[in-house]
Amino acid sequence: MENMKVRLKRIYKTEEKVQEAWDKISAKLEKYQPMEKAGSVLSQEDSILITYGDSIRKDGMPPLKVLKDFLDDYVKDAISNVHLLPMFPYSSDDGFSVVDYRQINPDLGTWENISELASEYGLMFDAVINHISKSSEWFRGYQACEKPYKNYFLTCDPEADYSQVTRPRALPLLTEFDTVEGKKHVWTTFSEDQIDLNFESPDVLAEIIDILIMYAKSGARFLRLDAIGFLWKEPGTTCMHLPETHEIIKLMKDVLSIYAPGTMIITETNVPHKDNISYFGNGSDEADLVYQFPLPPLTMYSILKGNADILSRWMENLELPEGKATFFNFLSSHDGIGMRPTEGLLSAKDREFLVENTLKSGGRVSYKDNGDGTRSPYELNINYQDALSSPDEADEVRIAKFLAAETILLSMQGVPGIYIHSLLGSRNDYYGMTTSDIPRRINREKLDYNNLRMQLDGDTNRSAIFKEFIRRLKIRKLEPSFAPQASQVVLKIDSRILALKRENPDKGTCVYALINVSPDTVSLELAGVKGVNLLDGRQIQEKIRMSPYETVWVKSN
Repeated sequence: MENMKVRLKRIYKTEEKVQEAWDKISAKLEKYQPMEKAGSVLSQEDSILITYGDSIRKDGMPPLKVLKDFLDDYVKDAISNVHLLPMFPYSSDDGFSVVDYRQINPDLGTWENISELASEYGLMFDAVINHISKSSEWFRGYQACEKPYKNYFLTCDPEADYSQVTRPRALPLLTEFDTVEGKKHVWTTFSEDQIDLNFESPDVLAEIIDILIMYAKSGARFLRLDAIGFLWKEPGTTCMHLPETHEIIKLMKDVLSIYAPGTMIITETNVPHKDNISYFGNGSDEADLVYQFPLPPLTMYSILKGNADILSRWMENLELPEGKATFFNFLSSHDGIGMRPTEGLLSAKDREFLVENTLKSGGRVSYKDNGDGTRSPYELNINYQDALSSPDEADEVRIAKFLAAETILLSMQGVPGIYIHSLLGSRNDYYGMTTSDIPRRINREKLDYNNLRMQLDGDTNRSAIFKEFIRRLKIRKLEPSFAPQASQVVLKIDSRILALKRENPDKGTCVYALINVSPDTVSLELAGVKGVNLLDGRQIQEKIRMSPYETVWVKSN
């Protein structure tokens, strides 16, 4: 408890406000009982499927029940955790403009459906706590100037200088709304329907902490803090990654360790690498997992160029802090492929290369406002399989590229996050994108379960990708060398090969992961590398010939 008071002093500064925050948080915590410490150790058996609650649908059934049926029938033996993208009532942004944090969207199902999923899978809940919908009870209370809602949001002077504020989208920072006290301008980082919460208000902090504990006790093994880098606002700064933001996350972790021990925090910060990994804290006091945002664009670049040098150099510099914190690795998600994380890693010419390939392959590009009248690419909106290929490429080449990329994901140090449309071998959803005019919907297709079953059980490209993906996941689960805590060394063998040595001394195991990112057949001399290729059973004796886009996992004898 004393540690929590220290956090509050760093957040609120004045004794009066610190005491107010302490009183309000303590009042919320009275309904919970502290629990005995419980570890939640991540291993090679952990991977996380990323999905909307209604990515798979079936007439007459709640989508959350359909999802569980799909998981039980096809995925359970390979994937043990599921990230449920926002499953709450919402007004826009496909769930990320939450109307009520405490309710399940009735179009998806009920809390009972969530409980049924949690009984079989480790669940990740989205905590969309930077902002809330303008249709929420909280914001309606603000417009009515009612307590405590009057202080839940940031009322701003439209004439003030906001030029230093980091802008993720080319939209106005402030939005004008009517209130009973007249027109007011409020802070809206992402859209006029997503009103930023004011964490300078102890009422807001206390309410959010209460909600996080409720999530943890309702089945969340992981809590994903969405857009968390924007949380604290300070005039004259970028309003990104401020010390108060880090202290609030640490406070949340302190509270969870007492009232919901074992719950893990994952921070979502789509920013350059140095800023991103700052959310590790000291390795035990802040995020348990940090998104690996440079991985999607760098892997895309490597496959398109047929060269792994930049990806290898970046991986060489990855370093986990002491403690149990680790990376959350992913290649695709409900969002696009972020470009900001490539800053300092790819040149302007290289980034433009990715933009051009995205457009050629049917995708779109979203831009951010730089604050000086210019724009720069913020996100590539495209299905990841299509991002790696040209439209006229043969199916077998496209699939080989895609599986090579996804096996990079499975080979790396950390926990792999697998988007459902990658697992299912989906392609660009032009219908969803064009009918909504929402670029991100190119990778958010809704699938009919009956049709999906026919495709997965038949002789289709979708089936081929899915079955091989599942097979590799099952192999990975059995190998301690792929545990998050196992070491990772990047080997320099050939510019066309990403080569990793994964070793778990505690278990006495070692696996060499070699991925050919090129269209070339590559012959390698691997001094001292002897063992079995886990993917096909071949014995490897210091020499190997790799086909285009082939992967080998050599388990050392």
